[in-house]
Amino acid sequence: MEPEEHSMEPPATPEEEMPLTAAPGPAGCQLFGYVGIEAVLDQMKVKTMKMGFEFNIMVVGQSGLGKSTMVNTLFKSKVSRKASQPGQEERIPKTVQLQSVTHVIEEKGVKMKLTVTDTPGFGDQINNENCWDPIIKYINEQYERYLREEILITRKRKIPDTRVHGCVYFVMVVPPWGGGHGGHAGVMVVLGRLRPLDLEFMRRLSKIVNVVPVIAKADTLTLEERAEFKQRIQEDLKTHAISVYPQEDFDQDPDDRALNDRIREKIPFAVVGADQEHQVNGKRVLGRKTKWGIIEVENPAHCEFPLLQDLLIRSHLQDLKDITHNVHYESYRVRRLNESNRPELSSPNGLPGKGEGGSDL
Repeated sequence: MEPEEHSMEPPATPEEEMPLTAAPGPAGCQLFGYVGIEAVLDQMKVKTMKMGFEFNIMVVGQSGLGKSTMVNTLFKSKVSRKASQPGQEERIPKTVQLQSVTHVIEEKGVKMKLTVTDTPGFGDQINNENCWDPIIKYINEQYERYLREEILITRKRKIPDTRVHGCVYFVMVVPPWGGGHGGHAGVMVVLGRLRPLDLEFMRRLSKIVNVVPVIAKADTLTLEERAEFKQRIQEDLKTHAISVYPQEDFDQDPDDRALNDRIREKIPFAVVGADQEHQVNGKRVLGRKTKWGIIEVENPAHCEFPLLQDLLIRSHLQDLKDITHNVHYESYRVRRLNESNRPELSSPNGLPGKGEGGSDL
């Protein structure tokens, strides 16, 4: 028998016996075989298709700016309805009246519970002082409703989400003087800036919800007028420190920042809404028929509606929901819970009741 060979090296420790393919660090360790981590994406997709998801959008602007038509165009269905019946003259409410309509939209097996909240009467009165109060109160009431469900000892597995995830604010084109469109009758039309009402309301609104401003009925402007009006609005927003969506402060990933920078350069989007199809070059397209031709809603050369649709649905819908939950709702929740610690405001359920400042904040 041959003598056993003994190694002069010290015995390996357990850490040395386990082969590592990469040193621990920010990038983690490199796998040496298939684990199946990416399958979680399929699991999330299947779960979302089964349960569906909620998305709540609010449209704000004066009457006659095409808010209902725009929402119908966004989701390619009759998800928004007018306050009056067809054929009847629309009566302007004496005060702001909020109208919410909920639909379930399904596309390729994915269900979305969509709630559209319109604001008839906003900005339509001679005296519009504090006309934003009902709108702000409604947004805070949805935060309050979610908070009351969240703090229950026994709460629902999935809390119904009625919080407003995005607010599309319609800006009206109002030139301060001039004879008409494009300098008609030799009078040069200089487009005005945002109204004080728009500035004050967006300033208040941007603190509690994601605001996306748009220029309504952009087909009334030439390309030069559109560019000038957009520049003036951007200057007004910057001067008055109004942070609209996507907010620069919330950009974390460099790629996201680059994408959002390009979006911010285009805001406010100059849009045209239309829910009727027309024949153009042998194809059916959504558009508005004028004596000059068909304005194609989904043609980037005609308007910026595709950019708005991409932002709200195709690229940033989940981000709108995340910022609503992690930023706006979180700010509301912290403020309410801090107030609940004040003895003079506390109620038996741990939060102030409605009569004690509950939803009127």
